Amino acid sequence: MPVIVSMLRGVNLGPSRRMKMDDLRAVYESLGLRDVRFYVQSGNVVFRSARAISAARIEDAIEKRFGFRSDVILRSPAELRDVIARNPFPGVEGAKLLVWFLAADPGEEARARARALDTSPEKLHIEGRELYIYYPNGMARPKLNMTALGKALPGAGTGRNWNTVTKLLEIAELL
Repeated sequence: MPVIVSMLRGVNLGPSRRMKMDDLRAVYESLGLRDVRFYVQSGNVVFRSARAISAARIEDAIEKRFGFRSDVILRSPAELRDVIARNPFPGVEGAKLLVWFLAADPGEEARARARALDTSPEKLHIEGRELYIYYPNGMARPKLNMTALGKALPGAGTGRNWNTVTKLLEIAELL
């Protein structure tokens, strides 16, 4: 059975959009997904699936159960290995590097708009469905305007720091 990594956007980060992991596990299992594992409580779910599963189907089930919709981004372990291999900022401390996972390839025109943004001191590298952001001063007080970036790269997406990306691959490979 193939292993899939799913990343939910904007859950359990504040007082709203809260979900208990037991309830989220029940949602995934209700869809026929097996061996559901979590990494921290901020929407990182690794599972096995005997058949293809769409992000929209998971999003619908989450909305039905929790009363809000969360974007869900799916990647295979092979795709995560590729993301890690393509890291344009090798040697950067994991807490200072974020990968923004996009649901779909935004196209070259959108990538060019993102590259044209003034992001100093942060550095961007976009390739395919991933945007790598290096925060030399840490992520606590970035200068990067995420609203402008969101306009340049429309569509669903969610970010994970490098430590989380590598941990998700580790979990997926053990499953």
